[in-house]
Amino acid sequence: PAEPYLNKGILLSQAGFIARPADTTARYAMMNTLPPGQLTFRPSTSGPVYLYADPIGCGCVYMGSEAAYQNLRETNNARAQNKKKQPVSALDELHSMEAENRRDTAWWDWSAWSANADPGCNQPRHVIGAEW
Repeated sequence: PAEPYLNKGILLSQAGFIARPADTTARYAMMNTLPPGQLTFRPSTSGPVYLYADPIGCGCVYMGSEAAYQNLRETNNARAQNKKKQPVSALDELHSMEAENRRDTAWWDWSAWSANADPGCNQPRHVIGAEW
């Protein structure tokens, strides 16, 4: 069942997305606010960050910049032309991502994804209902 996620993960990595593991309770909770297997975005101080939640394949969230998103679109359009399919309209794709972004009312905390937010190697990774 993880094969479609893994294949998408390869495409995302080739386009410039970076996989961030959901290895803390806060990251895991935020990953679960995203629709699994769908590209979406969240605003940040440096512009939109495109996100792809992969809870089955790697238990991570792929994060990419505008450049990574454009690389992914070009790759997908090239693959669609090779298969003689109609490329997906950028407008349709952006509208669906915007609709998902408005639907999700959960607070997104970018600080949980920074390297210094991780617990030490001797601390438990997932603590349900408790503090670190």
